Amino acid sequence: MNEVRQAGVLLWTLIAPAFLLGADPEVRTLKGHEGSVMDVGFSPDGKLLVSGSRDKTIKLWNFQSGKLERTLTEHTGHIYTVTYSPKGDLLASGSADKTIKLWDARTLRVIRTLQGHTDIVRSVAFSPDQKMLVSASVDTTVRLWDVQTGASKQTLTGHTKRVKSVAYSPDGNTLASASSDRTIRLWDANTGKVKRVLEGHTGDLETVAYSPDGKLLASSSNDTTVRLWDPETGQVRHILKGHKAEVDSVTFSPDGKTVASGCKDTTIKLWDPQTGALRQTLTGPKNRLESLAFSPDGKILASGSGGPEALVWLWPMTSVQK
Repeated sequence: MNEVRQAGVLLWTLIAPAFLLGADPEVRTLKGHEGSVMDVGFSPDGKLLVSGSRDKTIKLWNFQSGKLERTLTEHTGHIYTVTYSPKGDLLASGSADKTIKLWDARTLRVIRTLQGHTDIVRSVAFSPDQKMLVSASVDTTVRLWDVQTGASKQTLTGHTKRVKSVAYSPDGNTLASASSDRTIRLWDANTGKVKRVLEGHTGDLETVAYSPDGKLLASSSNDTTVRLWDPETGQVRHILKGHKAEVDSVTFSPDGKTVASGCKDTTIKLWDPQTGALRQTLTGPKNRLESLAFSPDGKILASGSGGPEALVWLWPMTSVQK
């Protein structure tokens, strides 16, 4: 009887945290960072997950096995952004050390360090053809870089406060930048001229992301909302309400049928982008959600948590959306 009781206690010890926190038992976590996980992303082939942290490291994970493959320590400041190139042969990272590093994704050696920003680099993104890299900084500017040479090609000015996020449209013709000045600017990616300024959020902007077909633009803010915009007209399609604190991250699923938002209220919400309806709320992390990314096949949603937790969470979409 004692053995049965002990086995029952052990089983409850293993599964209780998931039930008590409201998390799906199939959700897994990757532990290794010692500071907030500010950004996460998947390699285009879906084999690796990359994470950047305030602990000044970048980590490469085999997310299927949970094995940590490599830790990169070349930056001297907090890592705010990390992303793979569309072909998967390059990795770009931006840091509080004011630099951007381009890495060979195979050897994980730094190919070149891009310098020019005068403050924290908050966000980087490759153009769809991989010829250009765009960066956003606390210095209020957006910069365009030649990926092949590392040369700074253009500096886009107009925002009056820190720029926290930047994204290329799927066709590569437009850049979207989100700022603490409460505006989103849409730029012509070829000329650098402003196409449109989107206003409506009542708080600082945190993140901006295009839908896979480019017909929607999502933005998150510390006003607790997510907005879905028509980038062609500048009109708001939906205002997504439900979070109770700053919404630090937003992203679309690869098929464009789901919008995920991560918040300082420690929840992730899944929304229908066509109707704006809330589908599901995911709970489990004890600290704020800093970053989100879907796997290329859309089956996994990765999230990075902030504060002392400093975990990468892996949410199976086939399970949570039943």
